[in-house]
Parts: sequence; C-alpha cells; structure tokens
Amino acid sequence: MHVQDSHWSPASAVAAGGMTMSAAGNGRDVSRTTPLRVDAQRNLEHVLRAAREVFGELGYGAPMEDVARRARVGVGTVYRRFPSKDVLVRRIAEEETSRLTDQARAALGQEDEPWSALSRFLRTSVASGAGRLLPPQVLRVSVEDGAGGPRVPQQRTQPGGTELRLVPDQPVAVAAVPAVASEDDAGTSALLEVVGQLVDRARAAGELRADVSVSDVLLVIATAAPSLPDAAQQAAASARLLDILLEGLRSRPA
Repeated sequence: MHVQDSHWSPASAVAAGGMTMSAAGNGRDVSRTTPLRVDAQRNLEHVLRAAREVFGELGYGAPMEDVARRARVGVGTVYRRFPSKDVLVRRIAEEETSRLTDQARAALGQEDEPWSALSRFLRTSVASGAGRLLPPQVLRVSVEDGAGGPRVPQQRTQPGGTELRLVPDQPVAVAAVPAVASEDDAGTSALLEVVGQLVDRARAAGELRADVSVSDVLLVIATAAPSLPDAAQQAAASARLLDILLEGLRSRPA
C-alpha cells in the first residue's frame, strides 16, 4: 500500500497549455460546477476511474500524466476538468472518505453484535479497496514529539466516553488552505465519528482491545488493502491479512 502526500496546495499547480487555476475556476472542481456534454461527461468518468486506479496503485504522488494515460485522454483534458492535481486528489479522497463513512454507518445500523459490526465494516472496506485511497491526513497517527502533518487524527478517552477530533499540529510551511478545506474536515470528522462509535461499542462489550484507537482501525483498512497485479491474488491476500489483523484487535481473557 503506497500512500504519499499531496500538498493539497491549489496555488502551486499550473495547468497544461498555460491554463492557470485562476483561469479555470480558481482551483475549483470544474466538473461539479459546469454542465457537461455527453462526450465530456464520458471523459470525466474515464478520468475519475483512472485516477482511482492510478492513485490506488502508486499513491497520491503519481503524476497527472499517468492518470491521463490510463484514461486514454490527453493531459489537457484532465486539466480542463481538474485545474490542478490537488483538486483531483481532493475529489478522489473525498469520495472514498464518504464511501467509508457509508460503509461504517451500514455496519453500525445493521449489525446488533458490536464485534460483528466492526469486523463487517473492516471486511467491506478492505474488499472495496478504499483503504488505498484514504486521504493522507486520516492515516497520520500522533507521535510523542508532535511531529508530523498539519492534522493528526486522535482519540481522547474520558470517563464519559470518547471524543474524536482533528487536532491541529505544529504550523507547517504550506500555501494558504483553500476554501474547500472545511468540507474536507467535515467529511473526515464524519468518518472518525462513526468509526468511533463502532470502536466504542466493541470495546464496551469487551471484544476489542482497550488500547485500540480509531486511527488503528483506519490503519488496518489501509494495511490490508495491498495493490497486486492479479485481482484474485489481491483479494486472497487482503482476506488473509485482514484475518490476521482482526485477531490482533480482539481482546483476550486475562
């Protein structure tokens, strides 16, 4: 599993053919604001599918040229819809975060047993391959010296329950955060909240190790979703690895 940070910096990219972001909607996802012709809609779908595949295989550091090649379109076509790589990365990461949140809510609402709900969420998420496309800030875990990225998912346990939050880390030298950052935070917070409920239920039932956090669960999803060239081999490897990781999450009688 390869996860590489994109700087999420819309001011840093200039589109092919001299088209800047300001000339293409100030860095907005043009595909969401402009009605598309049938052929343009088809190209957009090809680009999004290719981006999921390329980023899933190579990480978010993969160049836009690789996405264009996989989509069988010119790189200029990609930039017309997504005026910078940051915008495309945000789109893919946002969609995958939303998909994971929906999967967690389904497990929470349809499984009565806490461990069954948590394991169902993990199996569904790993099988979907969403772990390969989690946004980098979700996968950053806190370290004692506070180093790391601008946001760190943390879980703070209190007598009355568990509070999930995105905690600002030390300031970092990056370009101004774009207006859509609040939307990214909202999507990430929703994911952390619902996964936190799954974790709390399984822990309260005595079925989950007391030291397992929401970040640990998300790391399991990412770790158990390797990218292998053969689909059958990938599915088998994911299932086997997840079985091992699930055993590591379960509590054991003293």
